[in-house]
Amino acid sequence: MTAVSAVPLAEFEARLREVLRSKVEFIEVIGEDLVAAGGKRVRPAITYLASKALSGGEQHLFDTDLAVCVELLHSASLLHDDLIDDSDTRRGQETAFRKFGNVVSVMSGDFMLSRLLVLLAEMPPSLTRAFGLAASAVCEGEVLQFQVAAYADYSLDNYLQVIYGKTAAVFELAARAPALLRSAQGHLTEALETYGREYGLAFQMQDDLLDLMGDEATIGKPVGGDLREGKATLPVLYLLEGESGDEVRRILERRAAQTGDVERVRELVAAQGIYQRARDEIVRRAELAIAALHRLPPSPDRDRLEAYAAYEVQRVR
Repeated sequence: MTAVSAVPLAEFEARLREVLRSKVEFIEVIGEDLVAAGGKRVRPAITYLASKALSGGEQHLFDTDLAVCVELLHSASLLHDDLIDDSDTRRGQETAFRKFGNVVSVMSGDFMLSRLLVLLAEMPPSLTRAFGLAASAVCEGEVLQFQVAAYADYSLDNYLQVIYGKTAAVFELAARAPALLRSAQGHLTEALETYGREYGLAFQMQDDLLDLMGDEATIGKPVGGDLREGKATLPVLYLLEGESGDEVRRILERRAAQTGDVERVRELVAAQGIYQRARDEIVRRAELAIAALHRLPPSPDRDRLEAYAAYEVQRVR
């Protein structure tokens, strides 16, 4: 994306590598894998751009450390999430727990959280509270997802709580944290918070839609992973409301959907207009994110934030 060109990612990567340095080889290797694998770096980019949008393009002394903190929280959650989901790969590489075992993977994630706390100690106390609340939301989202599957308590409200915790809470933090750092006016802080939350919801909804309806060669993994784990994502929840609801619920409750089950659900989504309905909701959330930014002064960095949210409705993986 063109928006990335305005973000000092080389500076960010160097600082991330420095912060993750350890005397313990396994932790060092996991940290180096994290830096080398890269990823889209969407969350730290949001932090940089939000900070510059608040300041007329000027970078704050703590912008890079704040972006690193956001990435550390995200990466720690991924290390734990891969273990929870029994994932084989992450960003095209073998997951840490597959390489080193459960204990090393979990403790390396905790190491990242401890390094995050060291960085936050130099910043305003409001940021420590904000990161703590976001981390709590991530944990709650993960556990709620399992609770929903265990009780077969499928609802849109539960789904939104799950994806807020798993994804949108960190997006919200990435956008809001610079406002706390700069002691921005309340309406500007609220605007960035809304932007991050709605963008994060759109991001996860798009991921979930691609997990079911994407092309395996494009998304780089077998389709239907969520369905196989008994997770009711947005298109499946829409199916549960209709005439195919009982059939789809039985597939979900088995929590062991086979290839034929996945193909059946994909057919139902396509035949009943569910795909477009889910896409419409993704577009609506992205538009809410963009609208929230209009409370900020016009600037190239605000435009770049808008471009990130607008891109979400086109993303294919």
